[in-house]
Amino acid sequence: MSKVVLITGASRGIGRATARLLGAHGWTVGVNYLHNEPAAAETAAEVGRAGGHARVLRGDVASEADVVAMFDALESAYGRIDALVNNAGIVAPGSQVADMSAERLKRMFDVNVYGAFLCAREAARRMSKDRGGDGGSIVNVSSAAARLGSPNEYVDYASSKGAVD
Repeated sequence: MSKVVLITGASRGIGRATARLLGAHGWTVGVNYLHNEPAAAETAAEVGRAGGHARVLRGDVASEADVVAMFDALESAYGRIDALVNNAGIVAPGSQVADMSAERLKRMFDVNVYGAFLCAREAARRMSKDRGGDGGSIVNVSSAAARLGSPNEYVDYASSKGAVD
């Protein structure tokens, strides 16, 4: 049986490229998305063309219920989970800190930090050998912005990626 991975934010960009690469290595990929189902379906098709298998999983990583449901669906379909690629992340239009709303800041940290941690927690619950799992890997995708910052435009994004680091 192939290895099974959940990739959050897999409908485009780094997530899609990672899904395609793991598909080429024969992995089964849980392709997570939130808004763009056609893009997620295309990622799944690319995984298949590369030689792997894929399952499209809609869910907001900032929602505990959605995170648990994604892991449940993947585990139910394939019997296990071997890896998590915590890739989902958002950025907002450039803005100075003084002009950022509380809603913007909350959503940024809910998705980029809290969401990554929720997914890591759920993966650890299922993969940890001391909890009956077979072990596995968690990869947290960050950004150079965590080290370089983004003065006067993406300070909240850079801060959230710093928290992931």
